[in-house]
Amino acid sequence: MSTDHFYNRPVKLGLQRLALTATLLISPAIARAEEPIKPFKDALFSQNRVLESRDGGAFQVIDYQEQRDINARDEEPERRVKSAYVDTGVRKDQVNETLNLSGSPLEVMRVGPLQDAAFTVIFIHGRGGDRRLGANDYSFGGNFNRLKNLAVQNGGSYYAPSIKSFDPNGAADVAALVRHVFELSAGRPVILACASMGGFICQSVSRDKEAVRYLKGLVIMGGPPDPGFLTTPAAKLKIPVYFAHGSADKVYKAEDQIGLFEKMRAKKYPVVFRLFETGGHGTPVRMSDWREILNFMLTGGNFAPR
Repeated sequence: MSTDHFYNRPVKLGLQRLALTATLLISPAIARAEEPIKPFKDALFSQNRVLESRDGGAFQVIDYQEQRDINARDEEPERRVKSAYVDTGVRKDQVNETLNLSGSPLEVMRVGPLQDAAFTVIFIHGRGGDRRLGANDYSFGGNFNRLKNLAVQNGGSYYAPSIKSFDPNGAADVAALVRHVFELSAGRPVILACASMGGFICQSVSRDKEAVRYLKGLVIMGGPPDPGFLTTPAAKLKIPVYFAHGSADKVYKAEDQIGLFEKMRAKKYPVVFRLFETGGHGTPVRMSDWREILNFMLTGGNFAPR
């Protein structure tokens, strides 16, 4: 997952859909009486059409079109987004660090304050990636740049570590980082987001009885399903979960992840699912609405659809 080219390109999937109304719903953004995260470039990132919505808005199918959302959005498709989508002034708040938290060095990129962050997001890359992927302002449609700006402008911090392995050793590094930033921020919310194979790290951390005490939420972007999730310490604490998946993902089938979502909903679990119609494996990293994600997590998984 070192570049957009790691992912499969979107392919049309013939899923059966409910008949669309003549007027398509606009914006899947979550609305609340008080949204803690203020807007940043919402007109570019938060105005996607909703093709289908159910479960009170918890499950939504989002319109995704390669021609519009990659080719028309990027100066160089999959490599460099147009300048309107980014604000690189946030780089003044960005540093590379090497931490030693669990007995081995862990390279991280951090944006935002070291201490007393209002919240912290930790992004875990997939196979072939490192901290540079989550730090790239121009790839993935500028979505990481938006996350950086949303974090800094709202008093938060964003970490992108380099994961050396997706086994218990890699999970131990991440669990130690979760506790580290929790302590640095005096117990304020910590959100762990995992993309692609990085989802195995989220699965391991969800089973760590100590680490889950420091978590406010889990974000799974095009990740592998976890059939045993509802038995984990994270599930027992009802830690909110946000799923984002492409309907044409050839690495991890969308239907498998939707099945887990439905089991969670049946148990009244705080969970959201965003399915990008025709999207491939990398689509969630490009298209997920980080402001929606953060507002969902920071309000404890409570929302009313806009």
